[in-house]
Amino acid sequence: SCLCGSAPCLLCGCCPSAKNSTISRLLFTFFLFLGTLVSIIMIIPGVEKELHKLPGFCEGSGSVLGVQTHVDCGSFLGHKAVYRMGFAMAAFFFLFAVIMVCVRSSKDPRAAVQNGFWFFKFLVLVGITVGAFYIPDGAFTSVWFYFGVVGSFLFILIQLVLLIDFAHSWSQLWLRNAGESNAKGWYAALCIITFIFYATSIAAIVLLYVYYTKPEGCTEGKVLISINLILCLIVSAVSILPKIQDAQPHSGLLQASLITLYTVYVTWSALANVPTQTCNPTLLVRNSTGSAMAPQPLTTWWDAPSIVGLIIFILCTLFISVRSQDHPQVNKLMLTEESTAGVGSEAAAVESGLHHAYDNEQDGVSYNYTFFHLCLLLAALYIMMTLTNWYRPDESLQVLTSPWTAVWVKICSSWAG
Repeated sequence: SCLCGSAPCLLCGCCPSAKNSTISRLLFTFFLFLGTLVSIIMIIPGVEKELHKLPGFCEGSGSVLGVQTHVDCGSFLGHKAVYRMGFAMAAFFFLFAVIMVCVRSSKDPRAAVQNGFWFFKFLVLVGITVGAFYIPDGAFTSVWFYFGVVGSFLFILIQLVLLIDFAHSWSQLWLRNAGESNAKGWYAALCIITFIFYATSIAAIVLLYVYYTKPEGCTEGKVLISINLILCLIVSAVSILPKIQDAQPHSGLLQASLITLYTVYVTWSALANVPTQTCNPTLLVRNSTGSAMAPQPLTTWWDAPSIVGLIIFILCTLFISVRSQDHPQVNKLMLTEESTAGVGSEAAAVESGLHHAYDNEQDGVSYNYTFFHLCLLLAALYIMMTLTNWYRPDESLQVLTSPWTAVWVKICSSWAG
């Protein structure tokens, strides 16, 4: 059975070159994207206004720690829905992370649960989601906000590791092509891409100074932009030092330029959360009636940093699902095996003329199941925070505000990177 069997054979039939383990990871990632799509739909203004019709969604929303506060149920329904959808996805992946602890090969009965029963997994996700929408407000939103902050911090670091891994693979591939074909064009392309990344970073930093600082005041913004600019210069210089080149021959400015560009993006995202209107032209404040107070009319919650963050999230999550690299350091960090399992079984399947997924992982799993689910859990928390712009209701639950917590978490993650 394609939906309930030990392997998703329909997809394997369509993509005979795909590994069974890769198909499983892609299907779990599809569940994450499905939850993300539902969250996006729920924060569309037209849909948000209709959420109060969900049975039980508004019950108990006026109670905070047992005290009735007479809060309008219609306030921030999209925000509440995204938090509950994020909780449901996080609970789903946490459940599988616990179930898959210490699975070493496909001989473990739990491996069949990882690679099959997709229809029942979908039912479990739907069940958890329905239950999450019955969670009363109380202290849930404020507590879950901090879970989202910690999870997002860790996922930003994972994104940095994946970006470095991607840049190394990119550099290796083009340098290998240049060496095999003796074509100077590959070197020229490498230089052009690196130049584009650096030029974009410099232009972005200038724009950050123009839009997020003022000649007088906005000291925090000036200091944060300047510190990250200095750190990016240091990283770029270090990447081409002779000792670094000896230890990591493929290290170079391509990797440094990509991380510089990402660091500038994280800085931009942090400055977009500064809760001072004079220093943050994109600051948006919504009160309980749902109206937006901003220097220019804004129709949705979306802003440019959130859109860029969503695109990076999609690319990095897909890369987690399909990556199979030969970098020992990154494989050790991402808990991925360097060699593919089940090569003998693949040969036997070919000889017998049968169509099988060619990695059965009988000798050992090709990736750590639990770590993969924890990565998706952190990704679910990250997308929850991104879709809500890291905003949270104030103590009166009447206004959604941007806290300094979001600013410092993003800046600290860029420094750690």
